[in-house]
Amino acid sequence: MNMNLLSQENVVFAQRCEAIRRCLDYLTTNRDEVMSILLNISSCRAANAEIDSTITTLQGALGEVEAYRPGWQQSMAVFMPSNVILYSYALYLLIPSLYVEKIEFRASSHVVEFVALLHEKLSAVHQLPVENMKISQKKFLEQSVHPADIVVFTGSYTNAEQIKKQIRKEQLYIFFGQGINPFIIGPDADIPLAVNDVIRMRLFNSGQDCLGPDIILVHENISDTFRDQLTQAIQGLSFGANDDPEANYCPIYYKDTLITVSEYLNNNDKYIAYGGGIDFRTKKMEPTILYSSLDEELEIMEYFSPIFNVVSYQDDEQLLKRIRSSYFSERAMGCSLYGSLHLADVLRRKHTLTINQTLEDVEQGNKAFGGYGTMSNYIYYNMQLISKPILISEVVAEFLTEKRAEV
Repeated sequence: MNMNLLSQENVVFAQRCEAIRRCLDYLTTNRDEVMSILLNISSCRAANAEIDSTITTLQGALGEVEAYRPGWQQSMAVFMPSNVILYSYALYLLIPSLYVEKIEFRASSHVVEFVALLHEKLSAVHQLPVENMKISQKKFLEQSVHPADIVVFTGSYTNAEQIKKQIRKEQLYIFFGQGINPFIIGPDADIPLAVNDVIRMRLFNSGQDCLGPDIILVHENISDTFRDQLTQAIQGLSFGANDDPEANYCPIYYKDTLITVSEYLNNNDKYIAYGGGIDFRTKKMEPTILYSSLDEELEIMEYFSPIFNVVSYQDDEQLLKRIRSSYFSERAMGCSLYGSLHLADVLRRKHTLTINQTLEDVEQGNKAFGGYGTMSNYIYYNMQLISKPILISEVVAEFLTEKRAEV
């Protein structure tokens, strides 16, 4: 490598590290200012947790980049997600700025106003070459995505595939999607712990989080007990505004969720064991328990709302058959196991697995995360697709090594 170029990159890297430090200082000293933005789309608990996670991740940014040593890249284009906008800003923009010259991003239409506000505040602090492209998706593809070295997309698998068709052989394309993230609760599980953790995950930001479990698989020997304890716990929860620190759940922000879930509940009303009410005026959706058996094959969807889809299973054989089915395998991302620890090794083959704790407890922004399902996440480079847990800096170091060596 040219030594003058190496020296220049070291200077830029030092400047970028200082920019990250300024962002850390800002988030620490201006927490209320950031909260005022996040509370437009998140509950108080979720917003506080997001700020805390962002601070922790930025504190580990330098160590992450030094550990994986991604080569210096010229440009990156990012399709930002519609939730956790601050945490995503750190993961997809701030930390990559330590090894990417210029980053351009496009906000999700659902949260474009609040991402713009956040970027306005943060860009004044970090002054990095990170630009919010307030243009149509078509123009973003033409102006930012096509010439970029790295393209990051967060969203639906269908949309990701449409963009993948336009990716050049030498571009690195990284996709972050959604998983089913099942809770599996065996006959020997600690039921109170499982109930508490299911509520904590399913009601995080009132269910508007991609790590929420879309199915809770409970062994039939304890399924009635689990359902009853879950119902009792939910009955004691309170509804409130996003800025209410005591509220257990808050209004649903995404209007299309209200429509989609109301139709789903109407079509599957016979499975509603508790709740089911939706107030379109206040955007309140009651925590709702759907109760069925695996044999009934109730349709699974990404609820993005406080829906607890409790499904009883008969034995390990029936459970694993469903987990290994193409529908589950393609969406394999995270999985939380309570009891039945003998299933751990099997589940780890496709999932980020947690045992007697949640995905929220183990997720850390400086480490690879995800599963092995192509609809959950994948890497596409040189016409090859690989699905595995992803950390952007690690992926850049792994797949763009040859490009780095040529400099």
